Amino acid sequence: MKYFVRILILFNLIFVASCGSLPRQSNTILADREANPNVVALRKRLLEIAKEGIAFGQQDATAYGLDWYLQDQPEVLTSDVKKVVNKQPALLGFDLGHMELGNTYNLDTVPFALMKQHTQKIYEKGGLITFSWHLNNPVSGGSSWDTTSAVTEILKDGPVNQKYEDWVKKISMFFKSLKDEEGKQIPVIFRPLHEMNGAWFWWGKGRCTPEEYKKLWIKTQELLLANDVHNLLYAYSPNIMSSSEDFEMFYPGDDYVDILGVDIYNHSGDPEFMKAVSSNLKILKEKSSGKNMPFALSETGNFSMAANPEWWTEVLYSTIQNSGISWVMVWRNARKDHYFSTYPSEVTENDFMQFEQKEDILFLPELKSIHN
Repeated sequence: MKYFVRILILFNLIFVASCGSLPRQSNTILADREANPNVVALRKRLLEIAKEGIAFGQQDATAYGLDWYLQDQPEVLTSDVKKVVNKQPALLGFDLGHMELGNTYNLDTVPFALMKQHTQKIYEKGGLITFSWHLNNPVSGGSSWDTTSAVTEILKDGPVNQKYEDWVKKISMFFKSLKDEEGKQIPVIFRPLHEMNGAWFWWGKGRCTPEEYKKLWIKTQELLLANDVHNLLYAYSPNIMSSSEDFEMFYPGDDYVDILGVDIYNHSGDPEFMKAVSSNLKILKEKSSGKNMPFALSETGNFSMAANPEWWTEVLYSTIQNSGISWVMVWRNARKDHYFSTYPSEVTENDFMQFEQKEDILFLPELKSIHN
């Protein structure tokens, strides 16, 4: 009898010990098992948004635009989008690149203090916020686009590993500082180490093995958790994929991901772009099926806006309509030869107005009424 009891106790201990690493079996389990309630609510809300339509977002939308810059007036909330349709985007994207260096501005000269203020303002208005991180190469000291081998060095004990851990600690402090008026942490979407199936970043294809990339993703997440960051949803976001196998190559696993995304730009003309977006969103929909994961067109834009004055309605909308995505985010309006939304007097301005009128395209006012 004593032998039986000992076996039973041992079995229970093994079962309890393994529960923390069980695969995702519930659609309520997040990558961060200790995520705060606001994060759980955000994930549910993203699923609800997809039932109602598609949230429209833009990178750095409220920080600057064509011929204006809010560096000295962070309390102001405007955007090129608002100047055209009198509505803010439903989602704001910001980048943490250069925070790891201890700078007060990111790589696109956006003050981190402004990001924090605008995150708070947009969240109070019912909007969504997503962060990427174009961090420097920790080996060479170059930019994200410096493809000097670095991942292997991060994954082993040594000065580069220590540097990376210190960098994650810096962004951890920023994430934990994002709080609403009641002092509760604001839930945001974090899209790290993106476009890994391309060869242009030091963490990308050919710069490390798929297994090394997965280890880096998991290490980054574990470091954030160890720094007591519990207000993030983690978005996995490859560049354009050729197949489901392309998606799986670098995928760290369901236990480490909350949202699926893909980044696709219009480089080669409208027909190719539409074909790519359609096929890639089908891949995401298939991968999210059964897991109840939100998915999105996490980064996009047209490099030749002047080529089609009706691009928003004829190309983008017709391709993402009824796709199941929670949001679409276009890249930033940096200057007249590098912009991805519209602005007053721009060639697609009138068509963007028609795009905004689509019942299932959601801007900030429409998003506020959608709860989890």
